[in-house]
Amino acid sequence: MLIENRYRSFSVAETIIIDAGHGGRDPGAVYQGRKESDDTLRLALALGDILKRAGYNVVYTRTSDVYNTPYEKAVIGNNSGGDLFVSIHRNSVEQPNTSTGVETLVYKDTGLPGELGRNINAELAKLGFGNRGVIERPGLVVLRRTEMPAVLIEAGFINNEKDNALFDEKLEEIAGAIADGITETLNENDPPSDIFYRVQAGAFASRSNADRLRDKLISEGFPAFTVLRDGLYKVQVGAFRNLENAIRMEQVLRGKGYSTFISSN
Repeated sequence: MLIENRYRSFSVAETIIIDAGHGGRDPGAVYQGRKESDDTLRLALALGDILKRAGYNVVYTRTSDVYNTPYEKAVIGNNSGGDLFVSIHRNSVEQPNTSTGVETLVYKDTGLPGELGRNINAELAKLGFGNRGVIERPGLVVLRRTEMPAVLIEAGFINNEKDNALFDEKLEEIAGAIADGITETLNENDPPSDIFYRVQAGAFASRSNADRLRDKLISEGFPAFTVLRDGLYKVQVGAFRNLENAIRMEQVLRGKGYSTFISSN
């Protein structure tokens, strides 16, 4: 599907830009020595790892504690040919422990960005965060200057003890929830295609055996699922329109000791 209007045209979606908010001389919000820039980097890197395992190309605006202006971050995304821009932040208010929850900011609450924001918020709410909704913020540079759909996620309040506890205890799950919101949205908006490439890791007569392998793969961070085809329960990973992405996934799985092959059904 080609997404148009204020964005350049592109096919959803191969390259995702992950922006860890703030950095370097700009720590963002600070609470009892805790820096927003540190939290956003941890979450951005975890999210990127999950998306790469799912077959997406990932470009980071930063991978260390360095400073780039919001405009420079938008340029990084634009110059990388990104299809989606996801900026990670944490919220803050004047009085600690008076506000809680997650929200997603968009340039305009229409189309893919609005849908993406709602899906991400819904996934994060499953982990215990309050859902503060999708909010339009057209003045934010990383939303206004990017040439692709963009969202800015406020992953809880840095000056709320409950939100910090969730953030620290469930960092990987938070990254997974954001990734689920992204993949759900992109899959809904992708055009129909006759061919998907999947990496098959096993085929079983017993559903329980297949599900055990599926659960093991999921626990290792792979987007695995079980399907019944030709009288067998098959455990497959990913659904790629690009064969090269499927090949990369198969190489990763083989490197972990799995016996795999690529299937197109």
